[in-house]
Amino acid sequence: MKNKALIAGILIAILNGLLFVPGFEVYGTYLVAMALALALWLVLKALTAPDYLPSVEASEPVRAAESSAAPPAPKNAAEAEVIAVLSALQNKGRLVDFLMDDISKYSDAQVGAAARVVHQGCKGAFGEMFTVEPVVKAAEGSKIDVPPNGGELYRLSGSVSGEGPHSGVLVHKGWRVSNVNLPRVLKVEEGKLPPIAPAQVEIK
Repeated sequence: MKNKALIAGILIAILNGLLFVPGFEVYGTYLVAMALALALWLVLKALTAPDYLPSVEASEPVRAAESSAAPPAPKNAAEAEVIAVLSALQNKGRLVDFLMDDISKYSDAQVGAAARVVHQGCKGAFGEMFTVEPVVKAAEGSKIDVPPNGGELYRLSGSVSGEGPHSGVLVHKGWRVSNVNLPRVLKVEEGKLPPIAPAQVEIK
């Protein structure tokens, strides 16, 4: 779980860090959406991890069920699934190539041109893995009412008092994932993670 959190956390940090790279401001919404989707996936994995589930006292029927259950998945299965996501983004949009390159030696125009190609490819891979919908479908800048039980769907700012309902101007419509279709790792060897992308060798 710790390794999975580290990998996903680094990727989320990189995506957010790109917001401060000159020329990337126009892709801010997409970068934030990708970081949010990965964060939601990480939370989902944390909530469904075996060490997160509450313990119950063992009984004879439970012991019988456990004895007939399938063998547990390798400990690195979750990390392998994170790598599968990276692999899909690399395969479609060369995201890892872009992130691992030193872009300081390129001009803003070159970085922007490369970012457009990366964006188009990653958007296709992202759309295959996640169905993302706006939290609020109203136009940004319009006035909306926030229900008192909005919870984590809304982030209020300004003069906020009481439990609501509140009324204010929509600054950002927000994003949420309605469906997740992550690539599955067919075979994971214990202690060995799959590559993000295999090395390419031309034989002559």
